Amino acid sequence: MSDITPEDDARHAEKMRKKKAARDKIMATKTIEKGLLVVHTGKGKGKSTAAFGMVMRAVGHGMRVGIVQFIKGRLETGEKVVLDRFGDQVTVRRMGEGFTWETQDRERDVAAAQAAWQIAKEMIASRDYKMVLLDELNIVLRYDYLDLADVVATLKAKPDDVHVIVTGRNAKDELIEIADLVTEMTMIKHPFRSGVKPQAGIEF
Repeated sequence: MSDITPEDDARHAEKMRKKKAARDKIMATKTIEKGLLVVHTGKGKGKSTAAFGMVMRAVGHGMRVGIVQFIKGRLETGEKVVLDRFGDQVTVRRMGEGFTWETQDRERDVAAAQAAWQIAKEMIASRDYKMVLLDELNIVLRYDYLDLADVVATLKAKPDDVHVIVTGRNAKDELIEIADLVTEMTMIKHPFRSGVKPQAGIEF
């Protein structure tokens, strides 16, 4: 670092000044404020984790948040322990009974998914919540536990000022089409493949 000259500093400052001016010009054109439909999908880890990060951010801004968990049911997770401390702002409904290979009962899984979806629809339409997280909704859609057309129609008709976040692998094309923001998590390495069991604070 000692090799940096005053001329280097000046060039860097000028470069950053131009970059800021260009950025400010772009930002001045972004005038729309609306509730977003956000989709986190892909085979990589971090879909729900990123969504709960958004929930924490919303809580920090004083927003009320509704959460419906379609799959993860009985496992005590770190995020639920934290969010339970914000009961005046956050409502968590854990409607799942575990992954479908655990229940091994399709009829029961379908009933649980439909009950969760009814609660989700009520949360979205109620205007009581600024953000609604539908955790692992993509999974139940993948297994055809819900009517995709109903889900798409509901999300398209959501109140304009409500953010909805959907997580889970294999997001349907129809959902991706109507979303405002879609992120695909890509797995490069995962300790599970090396025999490491799920870790508290990382997986749950």
